[in-house]
Amino acid sequence: MGEIIIEFSNWIWGTPLLVLLLGGGLYMFVYSGFIPFVGFSHALKVVGGKYDDPNATGDITSLQALSSAVAATVGLGNISGVALAIGMGGPGAIFWMWISAFVGMATKFFTCTLAIMYRGKDSSGHVQGGPMYVIEEGMGKQWKFLSVIFCVAGILGLLVIFQANQLTAVLRAVMLEPFGLDQGMPTRWAIGLILMGLVATVILGGIQRIAKVASRLVPFMVTVYFISVLVILGKNLGQVPEMLWMILRDAFTGDAVLGGAVGQIIIIGARRAAFSNEAGIGTAPMVHGASKTDEPVREGLIAMLGPFIDTIVVCTLTALAIMVTGVWKTGEKDGVLLTLSAFEQGLPGIGKYLLMVSVLVFALSTMFTYSYYGHKCFNYLFGADKADFYNYFYLATLVAGAVTSLSVVMSFVDAMYAVMAFPTMISALYLSPKVREASKDYFQRMKTMDK
Repeated sequence: MGEIIIEFSNWIWGTPLLVLLLGGGLYMFVYSGFIPFVGFSHALKVVGGKYDDPNATGDITSLQALSSAVAATVGLGNISGVALAIGMGGPGAIFWMWISAFVGMATKFFTCTLAIMYRGKDSSGHVQGGPMYVIEEGMGKQWKFLSVIFCVAGILGLLVIFQANQLTAVLRAVMLEPFGLDQGMPTRWAIGLILMGLVATVILGGIQRIAKVASRLVPFMVTVYFISVLVILGKNLGQVPEMLWMILRDAFTGDAVLGGAVGQIIIIGARRAAFSNEAGIGTAPMVHGASKTDEPVREGLIAMLGPFIDTIVVCTLTALAIMVTGVWKTGEKDGVLLTLSAFEQGLPGIGKYLLMVSVLVFALSTMFTYSYYGHKCFNYLFGADKADFYNYFYLATLVAGAVTSLSVVMSFVDAMYAVMAFPTMISALYLSPKVREASKDYFQRMKTMDK
C-alpha cells in the first residue's frame, strides 16, 4: 500500500499539475498587473487594521484570518519541507521554491478574493467561504462535482499526519533518546495520544478559539525561530553570499544532486513550496472566507502576504542555516532531523532545544488550524449537524501519523494536495476576470478615500 501511495503521488505531481500551479499562477501574476509588487504596501496597511470594519459579515478579523492561515502555512513545511527539498533536490530546489512563492502570492490573491466574493451558506444557514462555495456560487451548480472532489481530498489531505510524524521524531531525538528513555513504537503511541489530548482542548472550541490561540502562538513561534536562525547565520556570515550563489547556480545546473536533472529539481521545489505555502491548494480561502469583511479585494491582499512570509522569508532562513553549517552534505536526510543537525552544529548545547520548542509550537498551531479546514469540507459534504464528527476522526489520525513512516505520510499528503489544487485553480482561472474588475474598482475607491 505504501508503494502504491508513493507512486500515485509521483505520478499526479507530474507536468499537468505543475503547468496548472506555476503556469496558472504566472498568468494571474501578469493578469493582475503584478499585484504581489504593486499591492504589497497597501496590504501591510490593511493588516495593521487601518480599514477594519467591526460590523462587516464574518466570524473573525482579517488579522486573525492571516494569523490562522500563517499558523497553518508557517509550520513544519518551513523546517522539514525545506530540509526535504535540499536533501532530495539540492540547494537549487530553494530557487524554485522562491519562484513558486511569488507566483503563489498572485494565486492566493485571486483565490482568497473569490472566497469573499462568492461566500455560500451551509445547511444551518451560516455564511461559509472556500473553493467549494466559489465553484458552486461563482461557476454554477453544473460544476458542483469539482466542489465534491475538493472536499473529499480535503478531508483526507488536511489531516496532520505529517506534523504528528515530525514532532514525534524531534521529541524522541531531543528529549528521550539521549537519556535512554525511547522505547520505539510504544513511545510513538504515547506521544501520539498526548498530542491528541492537547489538540482536542483547542479544536473542539471552534474557529473563534482556534483563531484566538493561533493569533497568540504565531508571533511567538516566528520570533523564537527567527532569532535562532539569525544567530546561526550571524556566526557564519561570510558564507551567506556563497550559499545564495550556490542556490542560484544549482537551480539551473543541478550539480549538487540528481546528476544534473534540472527538471526534477524544479518539481521538488514546486512540491515543497506547495506544501509549505499552500498557494493554489485551496486551504487559505477557507479561513479567509470567514473574515469580517465586505471587501473581497482587501482580503485577497492580506492573504497574499502569506506566501511571502512563509517561503521568501522563513524558508530561505532555514535553507541558509542548513547550508552554512554544512550538514546538508553529511547530516540526516529525513526531514526535520536534518534541520536539527544544523541547529546542533550552529548553536551547540542549546540549538536542539530551541528547535524543539519551535517545532512543538509550529506543529501544534498547524494542527489547530487544519482541523478547521477539514471540518469545513466535511460540513459541505455531509451537513452542519454532522460536521463535528470530523473532529473525532481528525484526532484519531494524529496517533496514526506519530507511528507511520515519513515517506508514506509525505506522499499521501502530497497526493491529496494535488487533487485539491485542480478544482481550486480551475475555478480561480475561470473567475479571474471578476477579480480583475473588482481590483480596479477597489483601488480607485482607495485613491479617493486616501486623499
